[in-house]
Amino acid sequence: MRTFSCSCGETLFFDNTRCESCGSEAGFCPVCHLLVALRGTAADGYRCGNPHCGTALAKCHNYQVQQVCNFCIPVAPAGRVTEMFCGCCRYNTTIPDLTKQGNREKWRRLEAAKRRMFYQLDLLGLPRGKAVDGFNPPLSFEFKEDFTSAGSPEFTGILSDTEVVMTGHLNGKITINTREADPIERERLRVQFGEAHRSLIGHFRHEMGHYYWALLVRGKCEDAFKSAFGDHNNPLYSDALQQYYQQGPPADWAQRYASAYASMHPWEDFAETFAAYLEMVGALDTSAHTGLGASWIPQVSPNTGFDDMISAYAKLGTAMNEMNRTMGLKDLLARPLVAPVIDKMRFVHQLVHDARDGRVHSGIGRPVI
Repeated sequence: MRTFSCSCGETLFFDNTRCESCGSEAGFCPVCHLLVALRGTAADGYRCGNPHCGTALAKCHNYQVQQVCNFCIPVAPAGRVTEMFCGCCRYNTTIPDLTKQGNREKWRRLEAAKRRMFYQLDLLGLPRGKAVDGFNPPLSFEFKEDFTSAGSPEFTGILSDTEVVMTGHLNGKITINTREADPIERERLRVQFGEAHRSLIGHFRHEMGHYYWALLVRGKCEDAFKSAFGDHNNPLYSDALQQYYQQGPPADWAQRYASAYASMHPWEDFAETFAAYLEMVGALDTSAHTGLGASWIPQVSPNTGFDDMISAYAKLGTAMNEMNRTMGLKDLLARPLVAPVIDKMRFVHQLVHDARDGRVHSGIGRPVI
């Protein structure tokens, strides 16, 4: 993730809604793809503060009204605003119950993670869309919390019906349980499941991996997928899930998979590998734009070579792990990148490259640009 500049010269960060130096309101312009100072007012209309852009803008409804976003929308000629929501918020179908204390802050954290993930997808040129855009499956997001009748007026204290919301993906719909936006609860779950990392953006990256399997792999390059990840039809997902939670991962999972959970089924292997690929992209992009390792970090773009990326990422991981250990923090790169995982990440890289060019991925042996 890069940093940005206010017109006053102060640094702006991706989540800023205001410049801390001059007080200007800030927002992300979808035309020049920069976090900029906003010129004008809500009453008179805003313009992008980038002198090379100057696009007429309106704040996303979730920025102007809900204060959980900082993205803007281009204003059509004659000052018409044709959309209420920005390119990130337009995919929401269910948001947290804002009458409950703490839910607005959870929603804000969820949206912040989603925007960062979308920034990476745009950096890579990956497609996405709703049904109205002609996408099958159409992308959507639900942010829901566990429900129990103990919270209803009719609850007697004797019986209660509980609905546990499972974070996951189904036919383009990504559901995130809002408890993941509670840092204490998320850390408890990380320890319970023995995970090296557990983050909101990690959940989004993983579930988008499932979305892109459905969008880019299913019915298009499944044979190549099987060569890299295994047969997703055997065993059945439900059987693999039951076996994983009964027996746990294989003892040598770290030599073959990006995470223990990736060993459960080829679909989860792909989603975890996709998330690991986006982690690499995010780390390299941030390093390149902040000057850390500038002489050997490649500028990330859809055409960046995979070998250059993975080599720089391994070197960066070593440096950042030592830095984190110096500060008493968890390692940035939780474990060494082993050859089988690198091969799977290469598959994802080629899939991303082909999707950007509108082509079908032909297999892991294809030369990577």
